[in-house]
This record gives sequence, C-alpha cells and structure tokens, in this order.
Amino acid sequence: MKILLTGGGTGGHFYPLIAIAEKLVEVADKQKIVDIKIYYMADKPYDKRMLFENKITFVQIPSGKMRTYFSIQNFFDIFKTATGAFFGLLSMFFIYPDIVISKGGYAAFPAVFAAKLLRIPVIVHESDSYPGRLNIWTAKFAKEIAISWPEAAEYLPQEKTALTGQPIRKEILHGDKNGAHEFFKLSPNIPTILVLGGSQGAEIINNIIIDTIPELLNRYQIIHQTGVNNINDVLARSKLTMENNPNIEKYVPMPYLNNLSTRMAAGCADLVISRAGSAIFEIASWGTPSIIIPITNSNGNHQRKNAFNYARNGACEVVEESNLTSHLFISEIDKLLSSPQKLSSMKENALAFAIPTAAEKIAQSAINIALTHYE
Repeated sequence: MKILLTGGGTGGHFYPLIAIAEKLVEVADKQKIVDIKIYYMADKPYDKRMLFENKITFVQIPSGKMRTYFSIQNFFDIFKTATGAFFGLLSMFFIYPDIVISKGGYAAFPAVFAAKLLRIPVIVHESDSYPGRLNIWTAKFAKEIAISWPEAAEYLPQEKTALTGQPIRKEILHGDKNGAHEFFKLSPNIPTILVLGGSQGAEIINNIIIDTIPELLNRYQIIHQTGVNNINDVLARSKLTMENNPNIEKYVPMPYLNNLSTRMAAGCADLVISRAGSAIFEIASWGTPSIIIPITNSNGNHQRKNAFNYARNGACEVVEESNLTSHLFISEIDKLLSSPQKLSSMKENALAFAIPTAAEKIAQSAINIALTHYE
C-alpha cells in the first residue's frame, strides 16, 4: 500500500501530516498491513529529520506560489507552477499511490492536480475556519474532507465534510510537567509565559515582548520561541533592553522548539501568547489558557476568524494587532495571571475544545479508502 502526503510552506501544513503519518503506521500495524510506504511530495522537505525518523520518502517537485498581491515573482511562478504540474504528474504516475492526503498550500498543487488526472482518491484536511484556495478547489473532487473548525463546513461540500479536529504529533499532544522548569532553568514558584511565534516567528509579537520584558520579568518568567531567522535580532535587542537587569535569567529566548522542548514548555506554561494558526490546537490539547494575536491580513481573514471562534469557547482572550500596545498587553497578562478562577475555567474550556483523536480518524479513513483502491 502506498500513501502520498502533500502540503507545505509552513509548519502548520507539514507537522499535521507527520502526525497523520505516525497514525498511518499504527493503524496499518493493527490491521496487519505489512507493506505500507509513505511519500511526501512538496517543493522542499521542510524538516528532513522528521521525514527520516518516520521513514517517509521525500519527492521533490517545483511549485509556484499563488500570491493575492502584486509581485514580480507571480510572473516567474507561473512557469514554476506549470513545471511542477508536469513533474508532479510524472512522479505520481510512477509512484501511483493508493491515496493522496493533502493539507493544502501552494506546494500541494502538483500532487492534487496529478491525483485528479490519474483518478487517485484524495483526502483534504483544512486547519482554518476559512479554507485555503487550493483546498476549496481540491474539495470539488476529493473523496473526503476533514476540517478542524466547524465553521469551515459552510465553504465546503457538506455531504463529504467531517469535523475531525487538527492532527497533532503524539510527542507534543500533552505537556510534561516532570522536570519542565529545571529543563529551562526556571523557578516552579513563578508564573511562566510561553510565547509562540509560529514556525517563521512573528515580528510583531517579538517586538511587543522586547518592549515589555523589563516590566513582565518583575512578576513572571518567559520562554520565547522567536523563529530561526529572528533569534539573533531578539538576543541583541533583549540584551540591550535588559542591560544590568538581574531578571534577565528569567527570560529564555529560543529559535525553535523541538518535540522535547515543546513538551517541556507546555508542561511549565501558565499562559501562552500565540498567533491564530495551527498552534491553537496544540495549546488546546495542553489545556493552557492563552492570549491569541491574529495576523491582520490573512487569506479569507482566517486567523481572525480562528481567534474569535476559539475565544467563543472561553479558552482564550484575543488581542488584535491594531490594539496591541505595551500597556494593553501587560494589562491582559496581569488580569489573567492574577485570576486563578479564570485560568481554571479557560483550562477546562481548552481541553473540551481539543480533539486528540484527529490524526487517528484521518489515518483510519485514508487506509479504508486506500484498501479499496489497492484491491
């Protein structure tokens, strides 16, 4: 049995596919399917180590990005898209998987285009409240559509759309409190704030943290995931801001959180500051109260929709970028961390929102469809 995964551009596309791949192997083992091969088709491997550890074969295909704004790159990417479609069809023909699982994103186009032409069944998973453009197109011929937000259903064919939740890698599905504070050399007696900037980092969030750390560190300690490209800038600016400040030891900036550090950070976090992408589902699975800061301009305004849909569940507070001042930011943090009752309620609501079985549901459905194609 051959299963091909596709999607890419960000961790929000890639890591849910890894979570599905983990469950594909587990489900196949339970059903005594001995010969299962998993492929990942995209323009870049994104995380080679993850692919290697999960025995996933990477198939590199060029792909052009479909931007909604003017850019000279749009002209050149027309040729990349055409080239990607050709090589995607060629590679898909030689692999000829039994099913394709797509997370969407520009990197998924060659794979789903080829699957459509070759009549290979496709499962689409959509992470946002408003579906991406490629997922809306793919949904027209997909066998099944899985969604993380019930609000996304109104934009997709109802008869083949199911709410599954967001696939999360098993290693970060829950936080680990055992040794978490010691891991970051922090105190278990001081409230801890975890700041998540997404796989690329978030400049606005990084800036507000740097602006407010002198005051925040008087009362709290901070683990700050900055994004790989931003770490040097954040280190330099925080050092300047906190010069001769004894609280600097309570600030832990990190470019990237791997599985272990994510699990430990989740274990000691009392409050999370995050964007409104796929991280929301990880935060919910940890049962951690959060302040969500959505990107102002995103496709279909999906980040803002994600944030307010999550807030309606009572699991977070939302601060929009246009309102993000140092005073308001500190005030929101103080308000939450000084209210144990509010934090307890948010924790319960976050856990109630989470669907920890998402990856398994999608994997089982994929194998069921693949078996009919395989036979």
